[in-house]
Amino acid sequence: MDRPFTAVCAHIAEASRGVALAAAVLSLLVTCVAGSAAPSPQAPPVVLFDFSAGFDVESVPATDAAICWTDDGRLTLLTRHKHPWPGIVLAAPEGKWDLSQYGHLALDVKNTGTNRVAVRCRVDNPGADGRRHCETGALDLGPGESGVLEVPFPWNAFAGQELEFINMRGVPAGADVLDTSNVTQLIVFVPRPKEDHAFEIDNIRAAGVSPSPEGAPWSAEEFFPFIDEFGQFIHKEWPGKTHSVEEMRARLEEEDRDLAAHPAPPDRNQYGGWTGGPQLEATGYFRPEKYEGKWWLVDPEGRLFWSHGIDCVGSWGAGTPITDREHYFRNLPEEDSPFAQFYGGSGEGRWYNFTGANALRKYGENWDPIYRERAHRRLRSWGFNTIGNWSDHRIWLMKKTPYTVAIHYWSKQLEVPEGFGAKLYDVFDPSFRQALRERFERERDGSAGDPWCIGYFVDNESRWGDEVALAVGALLSPASQAAKQVFVEDLKAKYDQIERLNAAWGTSHASWEALLECREAPDREKASEDLTVFCAKTAETYFRVVREELKRVAPNQLYLGCRFSWWANEGAVRAAAKHCDVVSANRYSYSVENARPPDGLDVPIIVGEFHFGALDRGMFHTGLGRARSQEHRAELYRDYVRGALRDPYIVGTHWFQFGDQATTGRGDGENYQIGFLDVCDTPYPETIAAAREVGADMYEYRLRAE
Repeated sequence: MDRPFTAVCAHIAEASRGVALAAAVLSLLVTCVAGSAAPSPQAPPVVLFDFSAGFDVESVPATDAAICWTDDGRLTLLTRHKHPWPGIVLAAPEGKWDLSQYGHLALDVKNTGTNRVAVRCRVDNPGADGRRHCETGALDLGPGESGVLEVPFPWNAFAGQELEFINMRGVPAGADVLDTSNVTQLIVFVPRPKEDHAFEIDNIRAAGVSPSPEGAPWSAEEFFPFIDEFGQFIHKEWPGKTHSVEEMRARLEEEDRDLAAHPAPPDRNQYGGWTGGPQLEATGYFRPEKYEGKWWLVDPEGRLFWSHGIDCVGSWGAGTPITDREHYFRNLPEEDSPFAQFYGGSGEGRWYNFTGANALRKYGENWDPIYRERAHRRLRSWGFNTIGNWSDHRIWLMKKTPYTVAIHYWSKQLEVPEGFGAKLYDVFDPSFRQALRERFERERDGSAGDPWCIGYFVDNESRWGDEVALAVGALLSPASQAAKQVFVEDLKAKYDQIERLNAAWGTSHASWEALLECREAPDREKASEDLTVFCAKTAETYFRVVREELKRVAPNQLYLGCRFSWWANEGAVRAAAKHCDVVSANRYSYSVENARPPDGLDVPIIVGEFHFGALDRGMFHTGLGRARSQEHRAELYRDYVRGALRDPYIVGTHWFQFGDQATTGRGDGENYQIGFLDVCDTPYPETIAAAREVGADMYEYRLRAE
């Protein structure tokens, strides 16, 4: 039943008079426990929890959440937002469940609150830590919406053997994955919320047929090598898998016909701006502007522009380390082979670029300029108008597609203890401005002043922490830290005498010099006002200095911000809104519609990263947004971008990334199925069709959206 948060709280209070309040749990359990017979693969779904019968409200832990049982037998959760993962734990009543004959776990969810909620369910083995020995499913719902949250089960190819997969976040099977024969608990939670939520869950069940790929289980001897010369998983077939160079080249001809059949929409100018829309002032460069109540970009010719883009456009997406992993790969090239050019590094850091090697196979000796030219043709045909972050400068300097530039540099950082939750460059140290100045100078004869350059993203997902974290970090740093020296001087100016500071903070520093030497954090509540003020000063200094150095070299390009991990720190976001032309955030969720900036801010926003992936085409990790299949991935893409188009603040979305990551992982182990192209340069037709559909009418769609 639909009730506001306060009404449900009242219902909980009433219920608590008869039964203690904490959590609701098991009412009906029909499952396989240790030693019992497993159901057949054709068995109907097995119910783990349905809340229509008796329940024990004290048996399940709740973290920053309140729980009640509805009159019609559902569990209502009220999650708050002081904890990063508010939710409940539902333990297996007999210690564990054997779900090895099932394909997924599912639960019914209804959003009974007044805001959009992201609900997650994690299925755990003993020792689960959020990445290993567990699987997580996700569902985002608007107010009043209902849906089914599914957690797909992985397959175990090695029948309990322990095999080591080095530096791979997603593994073929059997290593650090969920063992469905030993499920000990479920966790239902909301990830990093910024507000309270209310939702109902019911009918938690296991269903579907257990996945069992071709040939499994294998011995280690049978399994290795498991990557072919094209960079693909050997032990599985899927639609679009490449088996020969001849097949690869035949697909080139097929794609040529597809690109010819799908040119860019006719009502677009050279930049991808909307010639069918209003003619605004043409300044020769991109700018943000509010038009009819919505934020837009305006292109150099004065046409409305919405940045529909892709990150990492280039030929290195599937580069992967090979040192100590040579046995993973079949037929790596010899040193005198034409493909030896795709080796990089040396000694302990050697790697191989499958993307480039396959481009050589597909396009021939002159592959590089052909690949770069084709990138522009593909983007326009697929409905895109922007080359996003970390792309090949040789591609964007061809000046055929608008682009953004990633600015990275190094300067002195806060010297906080290991594991401290926030870390940033010391913006008060002279090296900060100097490093920025030197880095922007490198753009002077390239992107700076180029009409095709939309602007610059500076840094990426910095660790801002909470509203006081950077101030605490400054105090934890050594006396030589510039930020700490500035903070202490500010405190001197406010309190004059150290005794007055001690009285306010509850500390016992003998002198200002003793405070400077001290590397302990004060009580956050007692020092809250001063910590918050200095954090705001840090953020203000950061964004002001970056803007000054950017505009000194490129006054006509946009400052696109620092790519927040969404709105992690409201004070920093407010400082960004003051100094950035567009505020940027990376948003890995299933929707950004109505994802407003902090209250009172009316600023254009660009989404720097999002993606979805599925495991039906030979890859081992979905990335940060899970899809059930390529068809579902396309559906998620369409829904996400159209949700952004409906949001009056958002002026663009950039997908991460152009091509799949290597099956065996990049340097940090990421091996996500997140490309518009696979490792063999074969397009994913489902997601491309969705992007074309969105791109074809995005301007009309945004303009008419309520």
